[in-house]
Amino acid sequence: MFLPIAILERIFPRVNPSLARTPLVTPAHLVAFAILASAPLWVNKVGLYPYLAVEIMVWMIFALGYNLLLGQAGLPSFGHGAFFGVGAYAFGLAQLKLGAGLWGAFGIAILAAALAGALVAAFISHRRGIYYALLTIAFGQVFWFISIKWHSVTGGEDGLLNIKRPPLDLGFAQFSLASNEALLYFTLGAFVFVTLFLYRLIHSPYGRVLLAVKQNETRAAFVGHNTWLYKWSAFTISCAIAGIAGAIFAMAQQSAYPNVMSLHNSGYVVMMVLIGGGLVSFWGPVIGAAFFILARDLLGAYTETWLLWYGLLFMAMVLFKPEGISGMWQSWRGTAK
Repeated sequence: MFLPIAILERIFPRVNPSLARTPLVTPAHLVAFAILASAPLWVNKVGLYPYLAVEIMVWMIFALGYNLLLGQAGLPSFGHGAFFGVGAYAFGLAQLKLGAGLWGAFGIAILAAALAGALVAAFISHRRGIYYALLTIAFGQVFWFISIKWHSVTGGEDGLLNIKRPPLDLGFAQFSLASNEALLYFTLGAFVFVTLFLYRLIHSPYGRVLLAVKQNETRAAFVGHNTWLYKWSAFTISCAIAGIAGAIFAMAQQSAYPNVMSLHNSGYVVMMVLIGGGLVSFWGPVIGAAFFILARDLLGAYTETWLLWYGLLFMAMVLFKPEGISGMWQSWRGTAK
């Protein structure tokens, strides 16, 4: 858990060692993990289904990784669905073309998404603001176009089909992931890892420098920080986490298709982070992802135009309470920053 962070802190200069003394697990972590772990016990009783819990956690992972960019570093990426898709396609191709098992395909998916992110970040990390955002859209559309046109590899508009759910091999035992309940617990394990890793990362000296870059990049560079390198590394880490979410999504759907790389799919994660309050709270993306998926299913049961009503709610939230749901909760408790 601490090894990747230790490597980052070796590469990047430390700001204040005392900032690294952050507890690994907080009461909020325990509550979130308990609610998600107990989902099979209550999800059917409230009129939902186990697969929905898997989907919610996949988007929570994606949104948490995305918020490392938007919430912590202030870097708006509007083409981030591309890296989610790279993870999904890489997982499927590793399984279908290379015969990789769960861990092999999973590792290839994370590596492919991280490498794609590192390449894109190398071209855009010297920019900021609207130019940065537009470049992420452009690169995202490039990946989407490739996924549609490269039929021999991606399957074109039909995507990759017949992706299996390989068994979870722990060395001493194997567990089938064929059922949604089993996949839910595997996804929960990934969610726990990503949550603890990112919470520790943003509360480390590395995370504090990202926050300084968000507040004033020029000043952060003036005091000696290589802001380009911090922006590049944050983008790469965020893309690797998107790859984790994409790989699990491919397992859940048992397919990978171009739509996951589309611009509107990238927009979903932005809405999740903003409406959940990712700009003011670590837990904002988690809340936003759950709110979005539940709103989609509950509103979608009554109207086909659910996205219109969600969009209106999103606009009202941005206009009148840009801190999102987490900000509303903090204000109510009198703890708003």
